[in-house]
Amino acid sequence: MGNHRTHWVRSGGLAIHAVTEGHPDSTPLVLVHGYPDNLRVWDKVSAALSQEYLVIRYDVRGAGESDKPRKTRDYRLALLADDLQAVVDTLIPGREFHLIAHDWGSIQSWESVTGEPLRDRIRSYTSISGPCLDHVGFWLRKQLETPGLAGAAKVLQQLTSSWYVFLFQVPVIPEMVWKAGLDRLWPGYLKHHEHIADARFSASQKSDGLYGVKLYRANFLTRLLRPQSRMARCPVQVIIPTRDAYVRPQLNEHLARWTGKLTLQELNTTHWAPLTEPEAVSRAVHTFVAAHS
Repeated sequence: MGNHRTHWVRSGGLAIHAVTEGHPDSTPLVLVHGYPDNLRVWDKVSAALSQEYLVIRYDVRGAGESDKPRKTRDYRLALLADDLQAVVDTLIPGREFHLIAHDWGSIQSWESVTGEPLRDRIRSYTSISGPCLDHVGFWLRKQLETPGLAGAAKVLQQLTSSWYVFLFQVPVIPEMVWKAGLDRLWPGYLKHHEHIADARFSASQKSDGLYGVKLYRANFLTRLLRPQSRMARCPVQVIIPTRDAYVRPQLNEHLARWTGKLTLQELNTTHWAPLTEPEAVSRAVHTFVAAHS
């Protein structure tokens, strides 16, 4: 990989591990990973995009080589948005960039896309399988207010897909499962259920799973029960894996209400699109970025 550089960024007393690839003067793209992953989930996408862009990836707090706070409150969305700001302020100070995120990386990136600090620097946002929790909160209300059973059926469908969210609210149990060896079984799960042919064991998988659970505990219930009105400040592209077992396409139903310029792209694949369809993801990003540069 050309010009591969490792960086350590300070954010509120934490050390955040980041990697840059590509020419330093090229248009910057920032890639944010989800759970229970680290920045390596973007390897193939980054290899393709760094031919033309400056690609910046970082391990979210609690994941990979970044610091791992022990307190649940240290994983709140506002602090995760601070980490993104610290990364771009350190590595591309004052420059505009395009944001691309997957899963929890997408959930947390909505905070920056709809917030003030980076509003004039984020040129576009590509989200894969990670809705804004506030938008989901309003979506749930709307479904439950819909007369008849259709709305309730949609909510039940999504809750069935998101069973793990409720498990993660339970103290200790999810951590025990990771400690008991789920990290060893994880590649097999990805191969058989998510069709990731080259899934392999990662030494940081156990801690990525252990600490990342706190993302759910720190944010989910408060946002879903008391959602805030959040408007995107930049053009948004949502890539929808049509065979996603966890995030149902219907969560995008009212997204136009919260975005100005919205592009929806369906991709015939499972949840981990950056691993199963890296070429398609890279193409979609390239096309969208080119249209909004």
